[in-house]
Amino acid sequence: MLRYLPFLLVLALWIYAFIDCLNTPEEEVRGLPKVVWVIIILLFGEVLVGPVAWLVAGRTRRGGQMGAAGWRREQGTPYVAPDDNPEFLDSLRTGKAGRPDRDEALLKDWEADLQRREEELRRRERRSGPDDEPRD
Repeated sequence: MLRYLPFLLVLALWIYAFIDCLNTPEEEVRGLPKVVWVIIILLFGEVLVGPVAWLVAGRTRRGGQMGAAGWRREQGTPYVAPDDNPEFLDSLRTGKAGRPDRDEALLKDWEADLQRREEELRRRERRSGPDDEPRD
């Protein structure tokens, strides 16, 4: 199994570089057009020249800022928990977070069904009377 490890690592790097090149927007590709990078990765992938060249010289580096809270988004805005986010809390108060119309309609249906069942039980109890015992 260990003798296949170098082949699998080369294959994994080849696939990663190919998919990364395809998913990278055209404006983030450096040096050559994106189509040329794809061809280079495919032709020189077995000898690692194509994938390594793509990773080193083909794409722009996406550097994030490392802070006390870990990696932050590139916009520079820190992550805010939902319970500290005033916009999210306001959306809960106004009912914009879920589907309040559907939820209220469902609740009304449940209440109507519950009232119907309770009324049916009351009618059964009146018919049977308090003296009747259920038989086992």
